[in-house]
Amino acid sequence: MAAVKRQSVAKPPFTIGTLRKAIPAHCFERSALHSAAYLMVDVALVAALYVASTYIDPAPLPTWFKYTFLWPTYWFFQGAVGTGIWVIAHECGHQAFSTSQTINDGVGLVFHSLLLVPYYSWKHSHRRHHSNTGCVDKDEVFVPAQREEPHEGFEWEQTAPARLAHIAVALLLGWPLYLAFNASSRPYPRFANHFDPWSPIFSKRERAEVALSDAALVAVVSGLGLLARSFGTAWLVKTYVVPYFVVNAWLVTITLLQHTHPALPHYYEKDWDWLRGAMATVDRSMGPPFLDVFFHHISDTHVCHHLFSQIPHYHAQEATAAIKPILKEYYQKDDRWVGRAVWEDYSACRYVAPDTKEDDSALWFRK
Repeated sequence: MAAVKRQSVAKPPFTIGTLRKAIPAHCFERSALHSAAYLMVDVALVAALYVASTYIDPAPLPTWFKYTFLWPTYWFFQGAVGTGIWVIAHECGHQAFSTSQTINDGVGLVFHSLLLVPYYSWKHSHRRHHSNTGCVDKDEVFVPAQREEPHEGFEWEQTAPARLAHIAVALLLGWPLYLAFNASSRPYPRFANHFDPWSPIFSKRERAEVALSDAALVAVVSGLGLLARSFGTAWLVKTYVVPYFVVNAWLVTITLLQHTHPALPHYYEKDWDWLRGAMATVDRSMGPPFLDVFFHHISDTHVCHHLFSQIPHYHAQEATAAIKPILKEYYQKDDRWVGRAVWEDYSACRYVAPDTKEDDSALWFRK
């Protein structure tokens, strides 16, 4: 991996107000109709892909061809479209879908539940992630391991087989492990997860909403069980379960690469502030342009999203272009191919440590 220029950790010469004034006012406008149109297109694509999949098994083609080309093609595209629906439901949690909290939470609850996401539970923990990004003491997701100083010796985790195994587990199980066991998050004084209303992640006033999220998931899982009994387990696995895991893999890939890069700093709470933490993320294309469209540009406008999370995705590119000239050395964009970035950064970003034990005002990723 080529040498990277670290993001500045000095106090920025601008404020969040400076950035806000640079963004055209209409970028902050949220339209339920506009957002719903994007959502309905995604739903229509899901339906069209499902209908197309019903022609795979009856087709007079070799079985090996169906399972090495046709079904994987369906899984890839259905997973990509499903990820776009995930992103729109995520915008509901940020109140970016519309100006109505009732509409936002209603849409978010329905569509995140259909993707087996506990909407309110994740909404609350994700809000805290946005409030504490880059703080190793309080951030909620992809919190790196910390050391007092860099370690120069060889460690088995640096080997290619270990790295490959780590990536495979993260892509396949990283999202459910985070929800069920708080994996990769900050430590809590007792066991924490996204399904227990009394989990230390949540405040007392949030418990009822966590329980509502659980009830919605029970309803969806029950519905999936009925579908399996009606159409068969194999049908459910091919139609829903595999695309579900593809969505999870994209979600982990997107969020991992947004917050894991050798140029990005982390901070202890004593040195952290919200603005520098919010800027400690990176924009990137997810590959072919159609993927950025499917994903509603959640990855190539992520810096702006952390600064102004209520801007809807259909204004995020314009808003990003408006603030980049002000951000300058505080803006990071990675042009590497996604697969290469995942492979390289799992080696280059195993933990964070200060440059010296005497100055721990910023922590940097290390091999």
